Amino acid sequence: MEIRLENLTKIFTDKSGKETRAVDDLTITIPSGKLIGLLGPSGCGKSTTLFMIAGLFRPSGGKIFFGEDDVTRLAPEKRGIGLVFQNYALYPHMTVRQNIMFPLENLNISRNEALGLVDEMAKLVGIEDQLDKKPAQLSGGQQQRVAIARALVKKPRVLLLDEPLSNLDARLRLQTREEIKRIQRETGITTIFVTHDQEEAMSISDQMVVLDFGVQQQMEEPQVMYTKPTNLFVAKFLGNPPINILEAKVKDGKIMILKDVVIGETKAKNGTYTIGIRPEDFKADPNGIEIETIDVEHIGRDTMIRFMVEDVQVRALVDSDSVTGVKTIKLNVKKNKIHIFEKETGNVVL
Repeated sequence: MEIRLENLTKIFTDKSGKETRAVDDLTITIPSGKLIGLLGPSGCGKSTTLFMIAGLFRPSGGKIFFGEDDVTRLAPEKRGIGLVFQNYALYPHMTVRQNIMFPLENLNISRNEALGLVDEMAKLVGIEDQLDKKPAQLSGGQQQRVAIARALVKKPRVLLLDEPLSNLDARLRLQTREEIKRIQRETGITTIFVTHDQEEAMSISDQMVVLDFGVQQQMEEPQVMYTKPTNLFVAKFLGNPPINILEAKVKDGKIMILKDVVIGETKAKNGTYTIGIRPEDFKADPNGIEIETIDVEHIGRDTMIRFMVEDVQVRALVDSDSVTGVKTIKLNVKKNKIHIFEKETGNVVL
């Protein structure tokens, strides 16, 4: 099921009459059968967008289409969605089987058919041996699987996940996101996954949409977005360790820092720019620029080096074999790995 948002806008008004534009003229198309990550910092409008798609919030402007159907004013229960909240929202007095079956109770489905659907969904999410337990007897990951099974049991057209992993510990988050990806692939259901965790979004999504203050910054496949951010916000938001941001001058195709130290080449016009270099895009090079380290941290096969460029601290990830514990090291930047942004707008150059 393709989802299309056209000029979608949501404005909240408080008691004093002050308006907050939570989502601002958002236009995107979510391809059928894909898993899309809605990503951004707290307050960027990602959950608000999800709740408008679900029908829980009414848009202030714009339209929402499921395929060719305009569902902008349609009630949530008529949209054919499955919704999984951050806190799972399971009924504690019911068994797992009863929780999963609950959405089917008001439908014209026989009990035998409903039980068959419950068994099918339980097997899909891997909790078929937990059906007679109460939610309190399950781990956080198992509870999340129950919530997903309950959302899928009605065979929805769209699956919506609002920060579904935020209550899990690190190991369970990894395991559960792998399960969500598997389930989405097996069902082929169009899925929107809201998260503020960039690693989570990059690992699970077919495409990501990055929002800031309700405005779309970029929509792209995760690795393409990481390597080719359209603006400084996206470049800074993605990446751990974060991208290094410096000021540089371009003169006659040369990228220069520290007045006259050349670190790369570009087709950008002469001028002053903001540049970004990801830590992993440095390399140890005997013909490189000699820098003095302020800290060296060994991280398995890699070593994190920190040094100063004027008053900016820079991080570089290099091969551990290239660092011998000395206070100086010669570094270069890998070819075509310098991101150049306009100083005024933050938009990428070229």
